[in-house]
Amino acid sequence: MASPKHSSRVPHDAAMSRTPSYIQLAPRRAMASFENLVALANHQERLREARKIVWRERGEPAVELKDLWECMEHAGRGGLRAAAIAFALRASVNLVLATIRMGKVPKNMRLSLIQRAIFGKDSFRFAAMLGSFVTIYKATLNALPILLPVNEHANLPSPFEDEEEDVEAPPTPSEVPLSARQPRLSLSAQAHQVWVRKKTRRWHSMFAGALAGGLAVMFEKRSRRVVIAQQLFVRGLQGSYNAFTSKHGFHLPNGEVLMFCLCCTQIVYALFARPDTLPRSYTAWLTTASGGPPSAVKMVQDMNKTGTFDVKDLDNILSREDIIPTNQTALLARRALATNSPPDFGSYTPCSAIHPWVESCTHVTLPRFFTVFKWAFPIYGALHFVPMILFKWNAFFKNPLHKLGRAGWATIRSSAFLATFIATFQSWVCFKHYLHGVLSSQTRVKLPQKYIDFLLSKYSYGFGGLFGALSLFVEEKRRRGELAMYVLPKGMESAWLTARGKGWVFHTGQFGEMILTAIGMSMVMSIYQNDPQHLSGLVRRILYQFIGPN
Repeated sequence: MASPKHSSRVPHDAAMSRTPSYIQLAPRRAMASFENLVALANHQERLREARKIVWRERGEPAVELKDLWECMEHAGRGGLRAAAIAFALRASVNLVLATIRMGKVPKNMRLSLIQRAIFGKDSFRFAAMLGSFVTIYKATLNALPILLPVNEHANLPSPFEDEEEDVEAPPTPSEVPLSARQPRLSLSAQAHQVWVRKKTRRWHSMFAGALAGGLAVMFEKRSRRVVIAQQLFVRGLQGSYNAFTSKHGFHLPNGEVLMFCLCCTQIVYALFARPDTLPRSYTAWLTTASGGPPSAVKMVQDMNKTGTFDVKDLDNILSREDIIPTNQTALLARRALATNSPPDFGSYTPCSAIHPWVESCTHVTLPRFFTVFKWAFPIYGALHFVPMILFKWNAFFKNPLHKLGRAGWATIRSSAFLATFIATFQSWVCFKHYLHGVLSSQTRVKLPQKYIDFLLSKYSYGFGGLFGALSLFVEEKRRRGELAMYVLPKGMESAWLTARGKGWVFHTGQFGEMILTAIGMSMVMSIYQNDPQHLSGLVRRILYQFIGPN
């Protein structure tokens, strides 16, 4: 029999036992969860580090380098990174272009087309150019302060100390006129400017940019060196002009329009008098944009060069289906004079050859405007709509109607700008022919014939470009500078080749592109290191991604 004492203690112990109200975790499971959190954190950190290799975050501080070995190591890492990014960019662009052509290539050649697009010479040339530029620039810029140290005692005054006790509060942005506002830098960029002024001198970045740019551009093809040198030189001029005007308080009203007029004067003169000074693709585009018969443009070029024209070009115009009988009769009479012995080609290309579909010159301007407008509308439509959808799609989907309306209005203004340019030039060509006839037959007030004959000279076509360029006022103000920067390289190249043909300037030989690139990059890098706010936003962001603070 069980003892009474034992039997009375069992129910008491059972009553005291209960199930815990909290969740019990095994130590092994807890450690596994902790290790997963650590692995996730490490993965996120590796992703951030990998992202830095491709995309440099804003506000990166300048690297303090103490000796030449650290300079070489820093430059080598930056050069390899720049070369890898450049290779990937160029290969991607080539791959997209190859994909577009894929349907026209036989199937057995498509694989080799893709291989050539990715691993072709163009990709390696582009990578070598940017990689060598970044390496040489970083090494030179950071080595100069070590080899030629700057006096650190002549530091900048502290921005937190005022020399005078009574200092007026700076005006708020709403109190400053829009035209008087200056671009501002972020705090990290301001800190970098303090580092630049303490450690370097302006000529350091100029020398490093000239050396790196002149050597790096030699890796590219000769045909591409010209384009690269022109663009870099123009961007250097733009930054230098902005820095100069900001420092001295000088502002030229409508300066971009003035530059556009000067460049168009040279370009239009070159199109009709010296087409060899313009790229062939650009000459073909201008001929198409003019809306006139290409044979008539060729006749004008021949008349300005030799005083004669090819009868075959006149035959091409006579064979057009849209030529009217009046103009056909006039051109047949001109053809008979040109084929006589001795031939008589006249003093200028007749208006009936320039617009064979209409007789009166006064009925050309308005139809030419609408013809060019319809031709340019899809081109400018793609220019305004595609970047907005691809690169600003967040803002586009937030307010699509507003964005579509702005892009549509911008397309109309851009198309009207080009149409006005062509119509104005066409009117000038016909008007100068009419004015020459009136002044030549004038008896009361007779001008010297040499001044009247200027209206038929090759230089008179340049005035058509000058008057037509005033149509830039039709374009949106923020785009005027972009268009001026587009025509400036072509106008400068044409002017240089024209002056060289006359013996006014020297021949640069095989190193002309190298010299021009060195001058352009010396200006660009000087502005980038010392006054980056004066560079265009696109140029500044590209340089920061490839070069960084230093």
